[in-house]
Amino acid sequence: MNTHAKPSKLIKGATGDWEIVVGMEIHAQVNSRSKLFSGASTAFGGDPNSHVSLVDAAMPGMLPVINEECVKQAVRTGLGLKARINNRSTFDRKNYFYPDLPQGYQISQFKSPIVGEGEVIVDVSPTEQITVGIERLHLEQDAGKSLHDQSPTDSFVDLNRSGVALMEIVSKPDIRSAEEARAYVTKLRTILRYIGSCDGDMEKGNLRADVNVSVRRPGDGLGTRCEIKNVNSIRFIGQAVETEARRQIAILEDGGSINQETRLFDPARGETRAMRSKEEAHDYRYFPDPDLLPLEFDQAFVDALAAGLPELPDAKKARFMRDYGLPAYDAGVLVADRETADYYEAAVRHGGATRDAKIVANWVTGDIAAYANSIGVGVAQTHITPAQIAGIVDLIVDGSISGKIAKDLLAIIIAEDKSGDPRAIVEARGMKQVTDTGAIEAAVVAIIEANPDKVAQARAKPTMLGWFVGQVMKQTGGKANPQAVNDLLKSKLGI
Repeated sequence: MNTHAKPSKLIKGATGDWEIVVGMEIHAQVNSRSKLFSGASTAFGGDPNSHVSLVDAAMPGMLPVINEECVKQAVRTGLGLKARINNRSTFDRKNYFYPDLPQGYQISQFKSPIVGEGEVIVDVSPTEQITVGIERLHLEQDAGKSLHDQSPTDSFVDLNRSGVALMEIVSKPDIRSAEEARAYVTKLRTILRYIGSCDGDMEKGNLRADVNVSVRRPGDGLGTRCEIKNVNSIRFIGQAVETEARRQIAILEDGGSINQETRLFDPARGETRAMRSKEEAHDYRYFPDPDLLPLEFDQAFVDALAAGLPELPDAKKARFMRDYGLPAYDAGVLVADRETADYYEAAVRHGGATRDAKIVANWVTGDIAAYANSIGVGVAQTHITPAQIAGIVDLIVDGSISGKIAKDLLAIIIAEDKSGDPRAIVEARGMKQVTDTGAIEAAVVAIIEANPDKVAQARAKPTMLGWFVGQVMKQTGGKANPQAVNDLLKSKLGI
């Protein structure tokens, strides 16, 4: 595990170096049609209190009934985290008062969670990989939502979210920088999306992070931590880690001490603020929920779920590197989004052929990704099909078009002929690259004869060759094969 930070990750304080230590609790909303213990809908955006059953509203005598799909999603996620699945787990009541918690307690899992220890492999950069340990994953129900902006004098409560299933994924304190924290959440969200257990939509609150931050001198034991609650974007997670670490360092360097407490991150002000002193577990008076039997399932249940899992990001990345010869960086970029990875593979293998995987990767992660980004969608949501990408790459590889013409061809497919076949467009518009050396030679000779002064300069300074290449390309409408132009110019100029 990630025990100590590299020297480059340390923060320089006034009195020496400090090391950041981060652990995270991610609350991921489970993808299921109904809530954890009731049949009410989990759909986002209904009118306030329109998705609330008598169980969610905590009416007297209502009994919770476990939702099997939520259990399956937790097990699938545990398998994706390479974690131990506990065939027997128990539900507990976590007691606290909150206006939007109608029961006066939250049903959660304390001592016996459904998933135990696991790990996530995180690519922090193209050259750095870390392993973050997973402490546990447990199921719990979400609270409702207090609305304070509906009236100048009253607060309102919306219970639509009350009782929605959450997976709380607790990491070990293995993260050593803001950059690592962002990379960890990004990777975890990718795994959840591949599995389909959470859509990871942070804007809707479907993935939220409680970030525990402490600082220490390199080599020392763990310092006192502060928990930053409900950070709802990956960018803000990085900012919150950095901001809180610097706040703690300033206090310690002034001779003060850190109070263990819960804080909020204010992105507008770039600061964390105290929210409440940190409760310990005993403050919640956990006890086994008397309405729910222990959750038990056999190994066959787990094995069936394991058999139904998709190929996960790490395995897909390894396969792309092995089967297609892709560098680790390209493979990592492609598998970060499952739909993009599928789109890429469909282009590589279109028509039963396996074309140059690196060229296809360059197009998908370069020009296609740039276009997708400009219209605010993912690569796979553009109108450009994998078949069209395959067609463009085939035309480049067989010498029909140059890289420059290929970009013009893509522009035509984007703006004019949206469903057009690349080869048909090239034929119809006369875009084929000129590979006939006779035609290219005529252009080369004409330009050399017209520019004797430039010829003398080029012989003295061979870097001038680029000017001649540009002139030939201009004369041939950009269609001349660039390699043929280069070769002919060199032989004619005697360079």
